[in-house]
Amino acid sequence: MAPTLPSFNPARLRSYVFRLPLFTRATLLAILVFWILELQSTWNVVRWGGLVPNEVGFGTMYRLNTYPLIHVNFLHALFNALALTPLMERFEAENGTLVTLAMFFGPLSTLPAALYLLVERGILRSNTAVQGASVWVFVLLGVEAMKAYRANPYFSISTVQIPTWTTPLFILVCVTALVPYTSLLGHFCALGVGYIYGLGYLKILAPPEKILRWIEGKLNLLGRLPHYVSVDQKTFGRYGVLPTSTPSSAGLGEGSVPMTFLGSTQRLGP
Repeated sequence: MAPTLPSFNPARLRSYVFRLPLFTRATLLAILVFWILELQSTWNVVRWGGLVPNEVGFGTMYRLNTYPLIHVNFLHALFNALALTPLMERFEAENGTLVTLAMFFGPLSTLPAALYLLVERGILRSNTAVQGASVWVFVLLGVEAMKAYRANPYFSISTVQIPTWTTPLFILVCVTALVPYTSLLGHFCALGVGYIYGLGYLKILAPPEKILRWIEGKLNLLGRLPHYVSVDQKTFGRYGVLPTSTPSSAGLGEGSVPMTFLGSTQRLGP
């Protein structure tokens, strides 16, 4: 009997989208809102929020947080959103909404930006602007690669054993070679931060769980916010409603993460 390809199931896709956790939803909405704002000609959103080395100063430090949400066109935003969603959903499911908020608008945005500025402006003496959620894609690919490396250090191609942690490097090379106007340096900085986080060295920057539990209880976030993920999934369940449930691992799904990206200027593509 000839093998058959799995059929597309709209019901499963709809169920997955409806179950996305809160911060992942908010991030996708922010990407959509900024893209819509780019349609008008009065305010140049890309120039306002992109990571432009020579325009980053004390008065424009917000760029270190806004550049992942800014995209140069619809396809750039779409493909980055498709690549980011399963990775961020998995991260939020495992760490909680408040931790994800603190890390992605904290060190997982600012550290790749700082490394990029250090090399681009301090060493290369250049001023290439970058933007795009692919910075988070490569951060999370680095995190997932280190998790996979702990479970399975090597995979084999014929008789050659290849370290599992190198997988995102192959993705980085392919994206750089196949997709025009992407930033190799920006992606490499993001991937490096992801590796460091995956090794556990950046977890010290995460807010203490004791404080997060206090905030959750004081503000009753579990009761007020739909799709909120508690910092303590083992006690509250993934969405804080089923104390005896096991956190779901829905996220990456089968197959590889889509990494096709387009755009008209060099950016933190893809």
